[in-house]
Order: sequence, then C-alpha cells, then structure tokens
Amino acid sequence: MSPSQVEALIPLLAAFDAAAEEGHITRAAQRLGVPQSSLSRRLKAVEQAVGVKLFQPVGRRVALTAAGQELHDRTRGLVRALGDAVDLVRSDADPDSGLVRFGFPFSLGPVSIPSLLADFHAGAPRIRLHLVQAHGTALVDMVREGRLDLAVSIPAPDDLPTIILGFQRIHLYVASNHPLATRTEVDLADLAAEPFIANPPTYHLRRLFDSWCATAGFTPQVGFEITEFETLRALVAQNLGIAVLPAPELPHPGLTRVALTGERERSIGLISGNHRPTPAVARLRDHVASHAMSYLDRARLSAQE
Repeated sequence: MSPSQVEALIPLLAAFDAAAEEGHITRAAQRLGVPQSSLSRRLKAVEQAVGVKLFQPVGRRVALTAAGQELHDRTRGLVRALGDAVDLVRSDADPDSGLVRFGFPFSLGPVSIPSLLADFHAGAPRIRLHLVQAHGTALVDMVREGRLDLAVSIPAPDDLPTIILGFQRIHLYVASNHPLATRTEVDLADLAAEPFIANPPTYHLRRLFDSWCATAGFTPQVGFEITEFETLRALVAQNLGIAVLPAPELPHPGLTRVALTGERERSIGLISGNHRPTPAVARLRDHVASHAMSYLDRARLSAQE
C-alpha cells in the first residue's frame, strides 16, 4: 500500500473499529456521533482502500469477513492508542474536564459507589463518567483491553497496576427463621448437607466458594444460580437456600449473618491500565484510593442498623 493510501485510510479506521466492535451500523454511528449514511460511506472507503470485502450482512447486523477480522486484530490497538493520545492532549489542556471510564463489581453498591462518585462529581463537575458494573473477571478484561480506565476489582489481579483499598469479609447468610440463624459461628464443613444459592461458576466468589467447600471435603448443592446479588439475598430470605456472601449495603431484615470460621476474605483493588493516565483519570483514581473504604464501611454499618 502506498503512503498516500495509508494517509487516506488512517482517518477512516475509527469508523471501521466502531463497526467491527458493535457489529451494527446504527449503533456504531451513534457511538461516533455521525449519521448512519456517513458511517456507511466511510466503511466503503476503507474497503476500497484495502481492496477487499471487510464486512458481510448477518440479518440486521454486520459481521467481519476473515480479511476484516485480521485487519481489526492488527489495527484496533492503533486506534485505541491514537484515541488515548488525543484524549491525553485534550485533558492536559483542561485538567478539570475529560472522560473517565470506570467500572465496579456487582457486590459493591447500590450505596457506597454512588455516594463516592457523587462526592467526586461535586468537586469535579466537568469530568464525565462512563460507568460499567460487571463481575470481576469482565472488569479486569475490560481494563486490560483498554475499554475501562479504572475499575474496582475483587480480588485484585497480579498483572495490572493496583492500589489495594482493603479487604471484603465473606459470611454465611441464612433466613431469619433458619435453624442456623441462632449460631454465632459455623464451620463450612458442617454445611455439606445444606442447599445453597450462589453466583454462576464464572464469578470469582463462586470459584472461591467452590474451592473452600472442596477443601472442607464436599461439593456444595447449589439449587439456584443467579448473577444479581440483591435478588440472591431475597431468595435466601425466602428460605430457598443459604449463601456465602459479602455484607450487603442495604438492610435485609429477613436475613441473618453467621460468621464462618477461618480466613474468609478477598482483597479489594483499584486497577488501571499499563499506560499513563489522563489528569481526569488520575483525579478519580486518587479520590477513590483516598475515600473508598470509608464509604464501603459506612454503607455496611448502615445496612446493619
């Protein structure tokens, strides 16, 4: 490809990258803030520049051809790097504004993180926050891939810059009328015959729970699997099973917490990508690092009152 062809292709790669990731022309156009017709013209220009078909229709969506997939694999890092460079230059020019893509796990909220972010917004109202709530593995992957700038991860991974915020204690939760509700402490090995409610196996908490049970000599009987923590607690309150969970941030009068013997906790880490943060990202990072645990502790105490 000649230098002139490369020069013509560079401004079109953002359109190609958006369409490749969204798999949908309308959503890709919305993501870039351009009319759908303009995006379609840019995609045709990319195909003309490289001389091969890059997309194929699949129902109402679009999918990459083999050539398109190879081009996307080789260029998406370049597009993100260019976007990071532009964001950094803009943020350096105006450190009180910018965009921060921030993620946090399902086991935190709905009290602590919103309160923490409200406090941050009061001091930095021009910094825009794009928020993502997901389970820990997904959050770590999004930070690794550059789709998030910062995330609270439980536990903290080993391969990303991390600030340890504190630790999350794990307890047994049962319905208030459950026979175990009168106990102050229980050994996990004594629960082998109990029915459990838990997250899916992809969740770190579920993998940790399964490993603890294996060490205790049994495989847990999980009758209900669910991703959402508040609904999980509601199922426990209905006496449909017991659960091993972190402390809730909202009151649950139908639940009783019972301590588990042994070391039952996970690290809470604030993670970021392996690149220089923009001033806006650094500002949120410092705020979360300084104040997160006070908000987390306050939310847990409020839920117990």
